[in-house]
Amino acid sequence: MPEQTFESRAAASSAAAETIRGLIERRQDGNGRASLVVSGGTTPGQCFDELADFDIAWRDVDVVLSDERWVPPSSPDSNEQMVRSRLLRSHAAEATLLSVYSENDTVAERVEELNVELRSLPFPFACALLGMGEDGHFASLFPDAANLEEGLDIDSQSLFLAVDTQASPYPRISLTLSALSRSDEVVLLVFGEAKRAVLERAWQADCDLPIASLLRQKRAPVNIYWAP
Repeated sequence: MPEQTFESRAAASSAAAETIRGLIERRQDGNGRASLVVSGGTTPGQCFDELADFDIAWRDVDVVLSDERWVPPSSPDSNEQMVRSRLLRSHAAEATLLSVYSENDTVAERVEELNVELRSLPFPFACALLGMGEDGHFASLFPDAANLEEGLDIDSQSLFLAVDTQASPYPRISLTLSALSRSDEVVLLVFGEAKRAVLERAWQADCDLPIASLLRQKRAPVNIYWAP
């Protein structure tokens, strides 16, 4: 598994941003448009800041959230709000974001709609920028999710999935591993010794953490960018 270790989180974020820029431009050279999956949380913030300032053809980029809490974008718990404030600014303000939350739908209805809407975007994704929790989850594929098996099924026809987890007070919607693995590359940005230990555990043959399924799949290369 390709892994790069950096002395600082800033250095890891910068390197990840450069890789993502290259993947977007390569996909645009072939198709004109590109799609980019991004995660929420605090980890990708600086990477977003640097990506936003790259002078690339953002008007031809579709941005897709890896997952979202079922809250409106005005909520401080919204991944969409964070992505709009940190990534979709400067040059990247011209990109198009696929919103997950819809006030007029139930979670189940929105999942059905998203499974249709996503198929109209450039596919495969140029890149999926993901993080990982200390419990081994990625996107919103949590270990305690009742439908985790479906979310990790590499051959599933479902691209989005509704997720309930005790780790969140809100219902969530997540891309499945089947969808995320349809990426030219997965950039896994991970910080801290605790998460490094989780990655090492994930390589054990008997590990059943969600992240182990991402690392083991062969469809999309996964490159890890780690810093203390």
